[in-house]
Amino acid sequence: MKILQPPGWVPPKGYANGVAARGTLVFVGGQIGWNAQARFESEDFIAQTAQALRNVRAVLAEAGAGPEHMVRMTWYVTSRDEYLARLPELGAAYREVMGRHFPAMTCVEVSALMEAQAKVEIEVTAVLPDTPST
Repeated sequence: MKILQPPGWVPPKGYANGVAARGTLVFVGGQIGWNAQARFESEDFIAQTAQALRNVRAVLAEAGAGPEHMVRMTWYVTSRDEYLARLPELGAAYREVMGRHFPAMTCVEVSALMEAQAKVEIEVTAVLPDTPST
């Protein structure tokens, strides 16, 4: 995997401008902040985000992947203002669940998500590197 950072560009914080990778593609459908029983344990944006990230990790694990294999994330949030106001907490929750793995990322404010209680939905593309054949 190679992080793509054009010369002279200011390095982004918390994401990469681009990633090049080769291997098995893993696509994680949008994960929201509910638990394995499809129940919300909190109405809080940060708590829901942490749970959505844990859900992403669980799906990645099913493919033998982890956060270090993520190449792209798309976040859908219902409040841009809350996202921006809570960036320090959001960054801490992200690092706690995903570590310091920052893929290419897009974040979009949407008017609503399919689950009325959901405040965030996160989808991921990961690449498991090809293993050399012996």
